[in-house]
Amino acid sequence: MQTQIAPIEVPLVDNNGVIIGYSEKMLVHRRGLLHLAFSLMITRQGQKGTEFLLQRRASHKYHSGGLWTNTCCSHPLKHESIADAAKRRVNDELGVTAPLDIRNVAKIQYNHQLENGLYENEYNHLLLADVEDIKWNGNPDEVMDIRWWCGNEIQAALLSSPERFTAWFSEVFANVYHQDISGLS
Repeated sequence: MQTQIAPIEVPLVDNNGVIIGYSEKMLVHRRGLLHLAFSLMITRQGQKGTEFLLQRRASHKYHSGGLWTNTCCSHPLKHESIADAAKRRVNDELGVTAPLDIRNVAKIQYNHQLENGLYENEYNHLLLADVEDIKWNGNPDEVMDIRWWCGNEIQAALLSSPERFTAWFSEVFANVYHQDISGLS
């Protein structure tokens, strides 16, 4: 007897980020429905300034496989806070179990058409967690590489080869980087 896995439902939201219902995750991405998401960026101070922990998505992911992106991104489950969802997913994807002081620094909305007829139409909470250092153990079902990047290295890579990054990453990074250079992180 096979175990049935319940489909994951993500929160649908209005243009103000207010939850108006829930729908199955793949259906939401196929239809381009506006839904709630978060993007977590873990940072540390390095010799050349702030460093950002990025992950390269596993090549077999249902979209954006093999592309670099923020530390972790996903959707909260029903009755789960954004911070709790971020802690759950950074553990699932990177094996990070250390306590994180997560701050919600901005909210952005974007709509990107992806490969395979999918869309990322998200009301996205941008989260920051500053650490001195952190241990990770990438889940190969989720990520193929993880490393620290300096801010200027990311900016240069976004200019020279934006195709190496997820569709949403440049917007997420620009907003998070602005928080850092404004002295708010």
